[in-house]
Amino acid sequence: MQNKKTAIVNANVFDGTEMSEGKTVVFQNGKIISILEEIPSDAEVIDGKGCTLLPGLIDAHVHTSEESLRDAIMFGVTTELEMQGGMTKKGRELQIKDKSSVADVRSSGMALTAPGGHPDELIPKEDGIPGFILRKMEKMTAQEKKEFLAAFEERENQDGNKPDVTTVEGAVQFVQQQMENGADYFKIMIEEGTVMNAPGLPMIKTEVLKAAVEEAHKLGKIVIAHALTAEATKTAVEVGVDGLAHLFIDRPIWTAELIKSIADKGIFVTPCLVLNSSIIGKSACHVAHDERVDYKLNEDWKMTMCSCFNTFPSGKMEDSFNNVKDLHDAGVDILVGTDVSVPMAHLGGLAHGVSVHHEMQLLVEAGLSPIDALRSATSVTAKRFSLSDRGRIAEGLRADLVLVKGDPSKNISDTLSIVGVWKEGVSCL
Repeated sequence: MQNKKTAIVNANVFDGTEMSEGKTVVFQNGKIISILEEIPSDAEVIDGKGCTLLPGLIDAHVHTSEESLRDAIMFGVTTELEMQGGMTKKGRELQIKDKSSVADVRSSGMALTAPGGHPDELIPKEDGIPGFILRKMEKMTAQEKKEFLAAFEERENQDGNKPDVTTVEGAVQFVQQQMENGADYFKIMIEEGTVMNAPGLPMIKTEVLKAAVEEAHKLGKIVIAHALTAEATKTAVEVGVDGLAHLFIDRPIWTAELIKSIADKGIFVTPCLVLNSSIIGKSACHVAHDERVDYKLNEDWKMTMCSCFNTFPSGKMEDSFNNVKDLHDAGVDILVGTDVSVPMAHLGGLAHGVSVHHEMQLLVEAGLSPIDALRSATSVTAKRFSLSDRGRIAEGLRADLVLVKGDPSKNISDTLSIVGVWKEGVSCL
């Protein structure tokens, strides 16, 4: 944490809820200590004239690594929420060595899915280690390679010792295992596979899913569901989840009834419009080559952004836009998330950090206001995941801050015009 007192002056301030003009935000020792009209005499001053100060952005759906957390923070994403992976409390202690230069992270641990179920269809069936991992290992020291391979072997062994999650008893035991590893919340998969061009994927029975959800709730954790279709979303609602990690990509005649059930139960939705766009065959090459983005991405991520899933080309982006707008109008909390993972062409259209900005642009295109999109990337997500120390600019909260040129409450694309990023008061650029 930075001990010196710092004041950002003359900036418009989006506090996570509303915009105000010409405020001075002062932070010290990792916390926001005051929001003033005047400039304090004992602080280092950063002139924010012509700029807007935002809370650190939050990506509510990722699959990440220490390197990806470093990429995220370059784009003002100071927190990533992992929706399947090893960044639980125990995993963070083992994997993250330099906490000051990477985004903060929370994780569900491994998600509940049937053997051979999603996301197995997305994992390359190749011998050895994928090329992008080999390139990453080339940069490692001998000790880092040893630790990486040991962690890989440990994950393989854990998979081999997984209980029979197709039974109620096994699913409950699986939930307990994730919590013992320090999972911050829990995730279930409801994926038949058609949208992923893999119809007939094995799935967990509804009564088993319900038992797992109930066990996670007993342990004080919220539950999020992967569900890409209206039918899968209906099942997620029925088993009692707290949030949806995706937006259903179709729009059946009973969509209004489904939206009402989501709203009535207070379930939040993380649409991942960037993913839906990729699934129907659209890349994000135009975002990758934005001059504010291009120089921050390596060639692997540029290639990935210029590729796409393209597993459901019959889908229509108009359906996703209408679905998210109807959910928002019904009072459903909309969260910004991306489902970004690793740099591979078949997982294309996404990259850590930058896709949060693309997602906000798509939310606005769907009909949300720029202010609503900013809320979805900050205070709304923080509230739904009980991250009470961030997501807003207020006294006593973490000094996770992003300074951008322009006014994203009028032009959402201005979020990419990043001037400065601070995590717990420490400059990250």
